[in-house]
Amino acid sequence: MKPTDLSALVKKFLQHKLTLALAESCTCGWVAAQLAPAQGVSEVLLGSVVTYHADAKQRLLGVKKKTLDEYSAESQQISNEMVAGLHKQLPADVCVSITGLFGPGASETPDKPSGTIFVTILLEGRAHEYREVLKGPTDKLRDLAADFIYTKLDELLDRRQAGPGEPVHGS
Repeated sequence: MKPTDLSALVKKFLQHKLTLALAESCTCGWVAAQLAPAQGVSEVLLGSVVTYHADAKQRLLGVKKKTLDEYSAESQQISNEMVAGLHKQLPADVCVSITGLFGPGASETPDKPSGTIFVTILLEGRAHEYREVLKGPTDKLRDLAADFIYTKLDELLDRRQAGPGEPVHGS
């Protein structure tokens, strides 16, 4: 997203009087870093945690070893546990977690190729789950993942804004 678009997204958070917290794995803090220049971000972003390694996911976010063993660190189940743990540690109005595969190996399979991300956005007690396979060179996947998250946040805030019977932007 362009810096002007990110400022517009932060402005929506301000208009809704919502705070944001992030738990990032495969993006290594890139989602939070991209928000830094946006006007008003200091009133919106409570914090961010990078839990790249499974040990960090367990210690900082309470991800269960059993879940890691059963589903792998790159799964929707892990993203869900990451967002739940984040909300306990940093109870923002909107909590976002992301995990995924940005290179060959790890838990890569034909059904879960490199470029697969799992995102969970917790908003008003409801978890919105996303699985996406990003296409592009490995060095661009973090940018694509960050843009995916910003787009989903923007859509959710637009939906929140629309009242009953009103058309929802993007529908």
